[in-house]
Amino acid sequence: MRLTASTAALLTTSTLLWAGNAVVGRAVVGLVPPITLNFIRWLLAFVILLPLAPWVLGRGSGLWPLWRRYALLGLLGVGSYNALQYLALCTSTPLNVTLVASSMPLWMLALGRLFFGMRVSLAQVAGVLLSITGVGVVLARGRWQQLAALQLVPGDLYMVLATIAWAWYSWLLPARPGEPARLRGDWAALLLAQVVFGLGWSGLFAAGEWAIHPDARIVWGWPLAAALAFVAIGPAVLAYRCWGLGVERAGPALVGFFANLTPVFAAILSALFLGEAPQPFHALAFVLIVAGIWVAARR
Repeated sequence: MRLTASTAALLTTSTLLWAGNAVVGRAVVGLVPPITLNFIRWLLAFVILLPLAPWVLGRGSGLWPLWRRYALLGLLGVGSYNALQYLALCTSTPLNVTLVASSMPLWMLALGRLFFGMRVSLAQVAGVLLSITGVGVVLARGRWQQLAALQLVPGDLYMVLATIAWAWYSWLLPARPGEPARLRGDWAALLLAQVVFGLGWSGLFAAGEWAIHPDARIVWGWPLAAALAFVAIGPAVLAYRCWGLGVERAGPALVGFFANLTPVFAAILSALFLGEAPQPFHALAFVLIVAGIWVAARR
């Protein structure tokens, strides 16, 4: 599989939207419990997707004989990944969360090698090192002495678990023999098939959250409504659509390198939110990460 300009644009769009998801997720801490936020987000996404592919829920859609596969995809991609990310944002910053998520290429290569028979090349290893160096530039803000002062928090561990879940999800996402062509050929149907089961998982997790924290509350208002609209339309529907296309076109191992763009975008969005201009080190990090993607993509 080869990386084209259009595929790179799709994957870059996903990472930009997910960087915005991290910033917004941090902004609504205190307005809604994190796992409940994930449930509401996907409930809204379900409402958006249902009119686009209502036939998926019918008996003859071909989904129900594959319920085990789609229940697992729903658990990893819908039920777990963002729930853990929003949970991480309660104690960590958007930059730290997206930085931890930049370990994605490592988990992609490890899972591919251990469970999917993938052969890891020197170019891919070099790409990982280049991309992680770019992330380090963001973390250090151009001054490597700051790395010595880095402190990890519980949220960072949640994000490690989330990243492993997403790497596994990406490896399972490509089509398997016996899957209905109509289901795989319709992006809204494919995502809705995952959301149907993911809602069950996320609803179960949200119920557990309220059982553990009975004093939890939701502060309804325009700030929360705007945040929910963004995370449902952008990071949920549009980003998952772009990522799914990218995985189909370029393969799970290569697209994992694009996850390293997320911390750069998160740093820029956080800086803009605070009224600060992007710094030269952001450009350096971007060059290093893109170089890592290019090296890994070479045959």
